[in-house]
Amino acid sequence: MTTSGTDVAKPAIAPITWAPPKAPRPTGRWAPNTRLAGLQLIHVPGAGPEDVAILPDGDPVVGLDDGRICRLSPDGRRTEVVADTGGRPLGIEVRDDGRLYVCDAHRGLLLVDPATGEVEVLVRDVEGQPLRFTNNAAIHPDGSVLFSDSSQRFGLPHFKADLLEHSCTGRLLRWRDGEVEVLLGGLAFANGVALTHDGDAVLVAETAGYRITRYWLAGERAGTSEVVIDNLPGFPDNLSTGPGGTVWIAMPSTRDATLDALLPRPPALRRAVWALPDKLQPQASRNTFVIGIDADGTVTHNLQGPGDRFHYVTGVREHDGHLYLGSLVEGAIARHRLPGAG
Repeated sequence: MTTSGTDVAKPAIAPITWAPPKAPRPTGRWAPNTRLAGLQLIHVPGAGPEDVAILPDGDPVVGLDDGRICRLSPDGRRTEVVADTGGRPLGIEVRDDGRLYVCDAHRGLLLVDPATGEVEVLVRDVEGQPLRFTNNAAIHPDGSVLFSDSSQRFGLPHFKADLLEHSCTGRLLRWRDGEVEVLLGGLAFANGVALTHDGDAVLVAETAGYRITRYWLAGERAGTSEVVIDNLPGFPDNLSTGPGGTVWIAMPSTRDATLDALLPRPPALRRAVWALPDKLQPQASRNTFVIGIDADGTVTHNLQGPGDRFHYVTGVREHDGHLYLGSLVEGAIARHRLPGAG
């Protein structure tokens, strides 16, 4: 889930009726807790570090809302601008050679060299149409890049239009050897992408569907997909796979009762809501929320915090016994020490 920040020149929406499952109760595996209350904040020289990746030397790297790519020291004492995409960088993945695959919401899939600042556009259009909303990615061991196109209808400034319309035009794409292919379409706001630990499947978050879908890349089920975990208590955003196989899910907001109530109702109601000023539309909750699941969708971690110091978690990355959290709206990233870390 992301923020729009503008009410200018709103595009028209054509809502599709959908009855969402009843939001799960905040009990049991979803019980509230304060495990993320003591986050260490690492400030960035700007705003909106939506994702966090870790360079080979252990330094975090983030993209800011003005297009800059920044390297940070783990203690936050050193920051360095290493490149500028000229767009809006979201998901970042680090290659073995230290170069970065960057999902730029406006420019497509990029290859960025933090050593030289060089930016190369790898994919700017698919099937003859420009990408509107490149979002998150994962690097397969074979060198291909799996990445998401959140919507073929709306870009980042009007992400709420996609949530309200629910037209499900998101896609999971694969770039390999200079070619791009559509692996899976019809996704409800395709967002985070992560590989299973052995790389035989890829997971993609459907933000507007409150679920994580798995697409098989190898084996007898190759080319098929199924839902791994459904009816999440919030909007899943970026995904990443930890060293032990945990798939981490960033949750920028819990479910919104107003949006859930609008989705099955006549489309005219959602068109009317979309016409309202942003402050009168459904809003994100203010909390800190990260979920961990195993490869089969079993919940292994439910990490929450009050959101008073850091909120709207859109990225999560495990490294050296810590979770690094990104946020599309904050001026910092956050670090959480995992229990049992050395």
